[in-house]
This record gives sequence, structure tokens and C-alpha cells, in this order.
Amino acid sequence: LYFHAGCHIALSPDTKYFAVDWLGVEVTRATLGIIGMGSIGYKVAQRARAFNMRILYHNRNRRRKEEEEAVGAHYCAKMEDLLQQSDFVMLVVNLTPETHKLIGKKELGLMKPTATLINISRGAVIDQDALVEALQNKVIRAAALDVTYPEPLPRDHPLLNLNNIIITPHIGTATVQAIRMMAEEAIANMLAVLNDQPIPSEVFPK
Repeated sequence: LYFHAGCHIALSPDTKYFAVDWLGVEVTRATLGIIGMGSIGYKVAQRARAFNMRILYHNRNRRRKEEEEAVGAHYCAKMEDLLQQSDFVMLVVNLTPETHKLIGKKELGLMKPTATLINISRGAVIDQDALVEALQNKVIRAAALDVTYPEPLPRDHPLLNLNNIIITPHIGTATVQAIRMMAEEAIANMLAVLNDQPIPSEVFPK
């Protein structure tokens, strides 16, 4: 969000000088709350540790002690505890009936007014109407969404008119290398099925 707005200032034809009191928020030593500590959530934790962040996580199943210690993560059995303590809350869950609108008015209200909500999972994990209200009323500081519901949002959607949100077009895996790896994995799975072999990435194991 800070980078996005800064880029606009740097490129704007109206800019005559850079303000010295225009300040962002440090991630170093800030508290990151990760909701969904699967393989992606864990990789986020590994990267966050490099910034010396305090890492909290909420997940259906607690990670092994050695996995927690490897990234310095602390388990929150109650999502509410994570929301209340985190400076950044990142959603990294699958979309299921249980996670549909997981973050709504109540959950946003539990967050710090200085907190940022980040969604890299699926758009419907957040109640977008509640998010609009929370951002408009400064219930939370900001949001960063790589996913929305629907995608793209209707051009008149109120989220598009807020200055404390950044929205990207579902580009979390949009690199040449990632797309190639995904294609190779899909081919490996198809070949396994055709050759009556175990499926490497079976979604619902027997």
C-alpha cells in the first residue's frame, strides 16, 4: 500500500517535492498473524522470520513443535487471539463452507485499528461488504487483496474507490517459473493416472 501510493506520488505530474513526514509502517519486529498454516502458510512464515517478525498462526491442526521452532511461530487455538494481537493478518486458507466469509464484521472489529489485512487465498473468505465498512470507518488501517469475489470486481464496486486498499489481479503464482512448475506437476499427475500409478498430488487421497 505504501509502495503503491509512493509510486503514484513519484510519477504524478503534480509532484513538486517529496514530503518528509509521509511515513510507512515497519514489518521488522511487527506481529504477523497467519490464518491457515498449510504448506503456503508455512513458507510465508519462513520468509517473515527473515524480517524478525513475531509470528502467530491459527490452523485446524497444530504444527509439530520442531516445525514451530524452526520459524519461531506461536500457535493460537482461538483465531480471536491472533486477530487482537497482529499488526498484519494474512489469510492463507482453502475456500470451504467453514471458511466462507471467515472474516466478517466481528472479526474485523477485533483487529487493531493500525492493522493490515492481507488475503492471498480466495475472495469469498472475506465478507467484502464488511471490509468496505471497516476500511471506510478506519476500523482497520488497510487491506491488500490478491483475490476478490468475483474476479475482477464490478467496476463500480466500492472497494475500488478506497485509498487504503491495494488490489492485485490474482497474481500470487503469476511467474514464468511457477506456471511452468504447475504445468509439469499437472502432466506428472495425468501420466500417473494413465499408467495406473499412485497420483503424486491427489487432492482427496483414498
